[in-house]
Amino acid sequence: MAEEQHEESFDREVRRHVYDRVINEGLPPSAAGTAAALGRPREDVRASFRRLAEAHVLVLQEGGGEVLMAAPFSAVPTPFVVRSRARKWYANCVWDALGIPAMLKCDARVEASCGCCGTAMRLSVRGGALEEAAGVAHFALPAARWWDDVVFT
Repeated sequence: MAEEQHEESFDREVRRHVYDRVINEGLPPSAAGTAAALGRPREDVRASFRRLAEAHVLVLQEGGGEVLMAAPFSAVPTPFVVRSRARKWYANCVWDALGIPAMLKCDARVEASCGCCGTAMRLSVRGGALEEAAGVAHFALPAARWWDDVVFT
């Protein structure tokens, strides 16, 4: 029981570090960077990353050692770029792109492209609301099925 509580506490610390870094620097930290920042062995951090991935908090890259997604943020460049506060973040999809300003409680510009034809789309979020824009956001799968293959979704 004490070991479980220790892991939960450490996982919260790792999660907080990952999100602080991605919010303030645009990308999540590496396992090595997280280990150095928290003064813990890299294997402890990788184990925490795995537990957080099992809980659907993070998505790990192939091989499982590094963060691919800390929803709604992407660790790799995507066609969904969110700009605010002189910062830039990559989102995993248009839904996540709109989730970033909601999470950060900020106004933002979203640069995206149509998944069907590639036409540029520019969206603005002001005062917590999406400003009117032409276009359609299409979600190929219902939200209940996104975790079936969240990288594809």
